[in-house]
Amino acid sequence: MRAITIPQPGDADSLVLAEVPDPEVRAGEVRAGEVLIDVVAAGVNRADVMQRLGHYPPPPGASDIPGLEVSGRIAEIGEGVEDWHVGDEVCALLEGGGYAERVAVPAGQVLPVPKGVSLVDAAGLPEVACTVWSNVFMVANLQPGQVLLVHGGSSGIGTMAIQLGKAVGAHVAVTAGSQAKLAVCRELGAEILVNYREEDFVERIRELTKGHGADVILDNMGAAYLPRNVDVLATSGRLVTIGLMGGRKGELDMGKLLAKRGAVIATSLRARPAAEKAAIVAAVREHVWPLIENGTVRPIIHSRHPLARAADAHREMEASGHIGKILLTT
Repeated sequence: MRAITIPQPGDADSLVLAEVPDPEVRAGEVRAGEVLIDVVAAGVNRADVMQRLGHYPPPPGASDIPGLEVSGRIAEIGEGVEDWHVGDEVCALLEGGGYAERVAVPAGQVLPVPKGVSLVDAAGLPEVACTVWSNVFMVANLQPGQVLLVHGGSSGIGTMAIQLGKAVGAHVAVTAGSQAKLAVCRELGAEILVNYREEDFVERIRELTKGHGADVILDNMGAAYLPRNVDVLATSGRLVTIGLMGGRKGELDMGKLLAKRGAVIATSLRARPAAEKAAIVAAVREHVWPLIENGTVRPIIHSRHPLARAADAHREMEASGHIGKILLTT
């Protein structure tokens, strides 16, 4: 099969289309069987860029081909798999291997393509839906009427977080770097819009929430935003960090956090055991898929590139001008 390989870490041109062996489905004590998917499209994520640069290696035993989510059709069923059939149109959460024509994935990480969503566009759903639902709802327990602050509101994760926050009755605040991006965030349901290039999000959110602050913060910046995130936390607020675009090491004022009875939580999805991922996928199917199928939530797709032009997709992501998801098509 054809797949994107990374012979040496480096810039976008280090992504090389090559012929590689087909994956095989296998049954194991932990994975309880896999399915083989003929890939139609794959989502592009920041984690793929970090892997390409050599900063985010795949977990032990995972494919070294990048790509954390795909859509396609099931080609083969591994031993012990009962819920899926050859020919089913699906999308899936992966630990790697998505930038390819075929990928094997534990059956518990597979989702049906939601009604009303094209097979190609479904590739942009698994990573963002699982990331947002697991962090904002399963971990941070966002409730109706609370304030959710989403940094990078126009990203794939951001656009999903806005829609899900609005769907449960939360008040959504976002940061983004342009008025065009903020306009899309507003259309999706964000109520508080902060251009981080022109405004201080702490002051702005305090002002517009009458001093309350944010009950839940979904943060992709890490160290660079840590002190200000704590500043803007509401009493009993929960800061969930899912990325380190702003650095790994920051200063945390424990006294301020203690006074607010706040929580700082750092999570990642890729390296979790298959059983944990399956639980998240099941929760997404139960809670998020109905919202997609009734039109309350939709995938926001910025662009689609052929697999052979994966370097162009990475350059587009690194330029940070996109709104929503970038996809690769086979």
